[in-house]
Amino acid sequence: MVRVRAFLSRGRHTGCMLVRRGPQVWLGGVSLLSTYPYLRLLPRAISMATRPPEASVPAPTGSDYVAGSVSVVFVTCPNDKIAKTIARAVVEKRLAACVNLIPQITSIYEWKGKIEEDSEVMMMMKTQTALAPPLTEFIRSVHPYEVVEVITLPVQQGNLPYLHWVKDSTTHQ
Repeated sequence: MVRVRAFLSRGRHTGCMLVRRGPQVWLGGVSLLSTYPYLRLLPRAISMATRPPEASVPAPTGSDYVAGSVSVVFVTCPNDKIAKTIARAVVEKRLAACVNLIPQITSIYEWKGKIEEDSEVMMMMKTQTALAPPLTEFIRSVHPYEVVEVITLPVQQGNLPYLHWVKDSTTHQ
């Protein structure tokens, strides 16, 4: 049995608790994985991005990709409008090759002595690892948060044509 408990405050929905059953996660009677099937891949992608490559696994023949030379950068934004504005700017400036926007995440955190809960948009950017510092500085300069979440994870392995595309798309020509 799947249970979803909504917490109400002054008549408006402020959050919910998800109870997982099998391969599905339900929210308000709707399967989140059928609505957002890519969410199923996120934990594995993060795990693969942060795990060092196995010493016994040789690099593919003809591979000139250097493990860790491409990174995934995670940034949270307060809403879709700000996330889209930042995403377009970093792609136009060639600081990131691609930005995926993951809507409606819930963040729970402590801020200035108080537990907060907010709905946010997660931005997942792909860039060259060498561009992470200027990307971070640009995000900090345009982002509305006082303390911006910018987390960079190196990519150890991946689809070689895609990783080369990320490098080509973020190199000034």
